[in-house]
Amino acid sequence: MKRFFHDNGLLLVLIAALLAAVVGVGSSILGFNPLTGLVELVSAPFRAASSAVATWTQERYDRAFRYDALEQTNEELRQRIAELEELEREYQDAIRENQRLEDLLGLAEERPEFAYEDAQVIRRTSDNWQANLTIDKGAEDGVERNDCVVDQYGNLVGVVSEVGGSWALVDTVLDPDVELGGRVARTDDTAILEGDFTLMLDGLLKLSYLPEEAQLVSGDQVVTSGLGQVYPAGLVVGNVTGLFTEADGVSRYAQVEPAADLERVRYVYVITDFGAEG
Repeated sequence: MKRFFHDNGLLLVLIAALLAAVVGVGSSILGFNPLTGLVELVSAPFRAASSAVATWTQERYDRAFRYDALEQTNEELRQRIAELEELEREYQDAIRENQRLEDLLGLAEERPEFAYEDAQVIRRTSDNWQANLTIDKGAEDGVERNDCVVDQYGNLVGVVSEVGGSWALVDTVLDPDVELGGRVARTDDTAILEGDFTLMLDGLLKLSYLPEEAQLVSGDQVVTSGLGQVYPAGLVVGNVTGLFTEADGVSRYAQVEPAADLERVRYVYVITDFGAEG
């Protein structure tokens, strides 16, 4: 290294002097310092990179801030929608309850001799052997065995078969254990309404022991006959869907579709007293 400076010292001095002269001339003639331009040239990429990083960071920050704000707004909107949906449900429930009470009033006006106890279905049982409902009223409410149960329109749902203190079991009209007198409203023919194991699966019951001369047609309305005064007369049971002959080839029976919506009925009325009927 010493030898290098020794051999080239004069040359280095001349180069330094020349560089100083160029810088001086540039400064005096062009009005700028070439070293400054060189520094600017070298540092420009770094400044650009720094600016890009700063811009990217700011954008990410702004995006994160806006995202949080949007999330909060969305959460508030979801909460508001839930509140409105709850209000809508309450409104619809109020409408249904009002309609139910109006129907009950109409039912009471139509059959003023009946005493009703309103109840709610709390359980359903339907299989190959039985079709019944459990309601939330029982002996404490005046409900007794063999009381008829109707829907809000007065259609027969079934008959009370078991009673507890605050509950009762209702065999629906489809249940094979149910048997009561029936009457065809149009022809005044009387027969026996009964559940049937086979028909129960199709949501139908049977009108058996029809008179030989009975001329039933599809759509004929069937009501309770009231014979024997065990059950009230005139309760709508359903409509005839077809007329058939028993296996003996002689007796005839009709299939009846219940008027009550047994699968969806929610509120029912127990007829706890129906007066003396002949």
